[in-house]
Amino acid sequence: MPKMKSNRSAAKRYRVTGGGHVKRGRPYAGHLLDSKSRKRKRRLRQTAILHASEERRALRLLAR
Repeated sequence: MPKMKSNRSAAKRYRVTGGGHVKRGRPYAGHLLDSKSRKRKRRLRQTAILHASEERRALRLLAR
């Protein structure tokens, strides 16, 4: 049986941590940044852990 292919769009958006959780980037950080506060933009640079209810779907897309 051939190898499973991972979904390439998901592979560019998510990373799996050592503990098995899925990291994601935060939305709303791409453009229109002058209207957002400095504090908000600083927080948007940080990654977040994907919610548990979405984690199974993301791992399936990543062929894990």
